[in-house]
Formats: sequence, C-alpha cells, structure tokens
Amino acid sequence: MNRTLDARFGSGVARGVAWVQRERGIARLIALSAAVVLIFSLLRPEYYLSMTNFQTIGLALPEIGLLSLAAMISFISGGIDLSVVSTGVLSSLTVAYVFRGLGAEEMTGGSAAGVMLLALVAAVLMGALAGAFNGFLVSVVGITPILATLGTMTLYNGLAIVVTQGEAIYGMPDVFLELGNGTVGSIPISLIVLLVVGVVLAVVVNRTALGTRIRLVGANPTASRFSGINNRHVLMLTYMTSGVLAGVAGILMASRAASASADYGSSYLLLAITIAILGGTNPNGGFGTVFGVMLATLTLQLVSSGFNIMRLTAFEYTIAQGVVLIAVIVADAAGDRRRSRKAAVKAAPHVAAPVVPAS
Repeated sequence: MNRTLDARFGSGVARGVAWVQRERGIARLIALSAAVVLIFSLLRPEYYLSMTNFQTIGLALPEIGLLSLAAMISFISGGIDLSVVSTGVLSSLTVAYVFRGLGAEEMTGGSAAGVMLLALVAAVLMGALAGAFNGFLVSVVGITPILATLGTMTLYNGLAIVVTQGEAIYGMPDVFLELGNGTVGSIPISLIVLLVVGVVLAVVVNRTALGTRIRLVGANPTASRFSGINNRHVLMLTYMTSGVLAGVAGILMASRAASASADYGSSYLLLAITIAILGGTNPNGGFGTVFGVMLATLTLQLVSSGFNIMRLTAFEYTIAQGVVLIAVIVADAAGDRRRSRKAAVKAAPHVAAPVVPAS
C-alpha cells in the first residue's frame, strides 16, 4: 500500500516538474503573483487582504481581461489589433443608444429584460462588424495588420467623438447596471462573464479546427496556404472574434460606468498588449494561451491594487508595467537563446577523431 502511494506521489511530482519545465511562463507568472500578494500583504495587511479589496480586483479584471484576450487572438494569427479599445467603445455606445432610444431607463421587469437583450445583441454585432472590417483590410486588401488596425482605431475613435459630440451617454436600466456592478454571493457577475468567455475561447483555440488553423496561419502562413488552409477566411474569422471579445468588453464598460463615452478606456490599449505578451502570447504568431493571459491580467491587477493602497500614482504603475514586461521579454529571449544553443549542439553531427595511419 505504501509503495503504491509512494509511486503515485512520485508520479504526481514528476508530472508537476514536467509541467513547470514546459510552461515556464505560466510558472513564472504564478510565482510573480504570489510574490506581489506577499509583499503588499506585509506592507498593508489590513487593506490588501480585505474582502473589499479582492472584490474591487474582481470588478476591475473583466474589461481589461476581455480586451487582452482580443489582443491575444490577433497575435496568435501573426497580426495585431490596435483597435480593440475603440471597438469596445463603439459597442458601449451602441448599448447606450439602444437604451436611450427605447426609453429603457425607467423600464422594469420583462420589458427591461427584453430591451437589454436587444441592446446586448446589437453591441456584439457592432463588435463583430468592426472586426470584420479589420479582417477585410488585412485578408482581402492585404494591408499589414498594424497599419490596418491603426487606421481603423483612428476611424472608430473619430466616429465615436462625432456621434457623441464628446458627451457621455446615460439612460441605462438598473438590470443592465447589475451586469457590471452586481455580485452572485461575493463573486462579481462581470467576473463570471469573463470566466465563461475565457473557457469558450480556450475551447475554440485548443479544441477546434478553427483554432488549429489560426495557430498554423500565425506560425507559417506560406505553409498553411500550401496545406490547403484558406488564410483569408481564417484571418477574417480571427479579427471578427477579436471584435466580438472587444464588444463584450464594451458592454461591461458601459454597465460598470453607468454611461458610455468616446474616451472611456483610452489607457487600456497598451495595457492589453502588455498583458497578452506577459501571458506568454508570441507576438510573431503561432502560440498563446487563454490561461496565461487571464493569469497575467490578475497579476497586473494585483500590482495595481497594491499601488493604489500604497497611494502610488498611475504613472508609477505604468513604469512598473514596463519593468515587468521588459524583464519577461529579456528572460524569454535568454531562454530561447539557451534552447537554440542546446538544440544546435544536439543536432551537430558527431565528428570522429582522425585515424592516424600506422607508420
């Protein structure tokens, strides 16, 4: 019996060590998160370890988490989507205008729920439409993703400003505001939304033909094309997926703020890209994990919460983001060089010693 338990324990430890070796980025993020919690818990235990602080973290995670997932999926395909935040803003404005146009602020019960469903569908469709336009520019017109989405980011921002005239849009029913501010027990509803969307996206990326094709297109578009994959179709679906994720983020933005504005989330773009890369996504395409991005989102939010409790400024938090990102990139680059050298040594043919003829 003891031998059986020892064998199982040893097997479990071996699997754990193998996972850490295979997922060094994930293990590093877990260690970093633990270190952040430990440091701020020692500095301000009465505030940092409070239930209120963790609920605040849970409320702040979903928006940036969804935008980071939108950035991740575009990275996996070998591109980039700089318009994720502006797409989210368009979706949040769509929600607000549907509610205001139908006079939903004073509605209750079934009528409010019906209008809310209509507004949510319209917002998601707006995100998909914005993403489809990105996909068209990238896959059909052939514009480099960074230039295409830079242009659409500017376009979407301009549309939002023109439509709103720079003013915030109000008039949302209480049932919608619960989506961004309510809780189930002690768990924020918006966090549940993020987790559900994350699970669905993980299944799509890892368990479906579309996910495999996105990874293949990102890793080697020429090889994927010769393998019979329709690169244009894959890229179109990729950017539409990114737009839908940004649209859901925009819904949560409007719900949590009880309003929609053209400049909401203006600081989120670089943060979303930082989180996607910090979560192990290869910016050159071919690889990325939902779990890694979610963990990176949590890690930076833990840092942000600690900075707020310590009364440090947003500028200092931005510096911390840059330091963490550069450290991770340097560590990954050093690891890649070590692995390349080891692979080169293993691949080198064995050179036999010269045979000296007998005299």
